[in-house]
Amino acid sequence: MNSTSPPIRTIIVYHSGYGHTVRMAAAVAEGAGTDSVLVAIDPEGNIPEDAWQTLADADAIVFGSPTYMGGPSWQFKKFADASSKPWFEGAWQNKIFGGFTNSASINGDKLNTLEYFFLLSGQHAGIWVGLDIKPANVKASKRDDLNRMGSYIAPMAQTPADASPEEMSSGDLETARLYGARIALIAGQFRAGKSQSV
Repeated sequence: MNSTSPPIRTIIVYHSGYGHTVRMAAAVAEGAGTDSVLVAIDPEGNIPEDAWQTLADADAIVFGSPTYMGGPSWQFKKFADASSKPWFEGAWQNKIFGGFTNSASINGDKLNTLEYFFLLSGQHAGIWVGLDIKPANVKASKRDDLNRMGSYIAPMAQTPADASPEEMSSGDLETARLYGARIALIAGQFRAGKSQSV
């Protein structure tokens, strides 16, 4: 990319039931840079009408949802189903994709949620970015270590059911922030590669 190239535009589209997922979304956005945009899925599973064009204009799209009953929330699934129109038009083809999730349990079947996001990005002919942080998996590991959930597909967070969003693990949030930075980096490299091949 040359100095006149516009900044990478990363759109984080997410549903947050109790405020934990929006903290992860904000962390991803912080890492992705100043041109990142948060798009909230509302309690009825909708996004603002103009947000569809925002997504179409993105360099990278990041999905976020809590894990409920072994998968993403129904609000996120409603959004995913509504994305059939950009799917039909190929509007998200060859974009960079990622995702993240939080649940109350250590496992919580969070992998199923991330796999759902991965498959959704595949439906849209997108390019998925994995996590590049080694897991914190030794006896000395602490709750606030990076990638303490040991995920490679994308960030996972764990917050006890009776913990407020302010009590989330700083390591989980920092993992999300670093992931946002990685997504923006990969999207920039991809954009530069495409411009050189033209």
